[in-house]
Amino acid sequence: MRFPFEQRALRQAVLAFGLALPLGLVPGEAPARGDTQPVPFRVVEDAIPEPLTNQPGDAERGRAVALDRSRGNCITCHEMPVQADFQGNLGPPLDGLAQRYTVGELRLRVVDSKRINPESNMPSFYRIEGLYNVRRDWVGRTMLTAQEVEDLLAYLMTLR
Repeated sequence: MRFPFEQRALRQAVLAFGLALPLGLVPGEAPARGDTQPVPFRVVEDAIPEPLTNQPGDAERGRAVALDRSRGNCITCHEMPVQADFQGNLGPPLDGLAQRYTVGELRLRVVDSKRINPESNMPSFYRIEGLYNVRRDWVGRTMLTAQEVEDLLAYLMTLR
């Protein structure tokens, strides 16, 4: 089987470094709790303008989600302005992200990046329909809860 360069590089990184799988999972590790039914949201152009929760996101909790290899796992594919043993380079660097996107644009990218770029390697963290090759224990569950999405966004918006 042949992989496009980005997929092949991600697969090699996973195998070579024992990194979390593309879905943010470490082999043999129990999945994080996800929402069984995502809250409804509205996409306007290339953004989800309204928050998914009534509670504002917390940047400190969001940073934890971004670095946690069993949840957001952003650091596997993106360079981030943090100290880490390994940072990926398959996705764009996250430093300065808040200057490039609105919170609504970032929300859509986290919730379902495939709506912006169907060829993206980035997982859809808050989608349950239209997916394939999903582990049985993840079927019908989102990777992040609505509050984790909002917490992650609060952290990403600090990256100026």
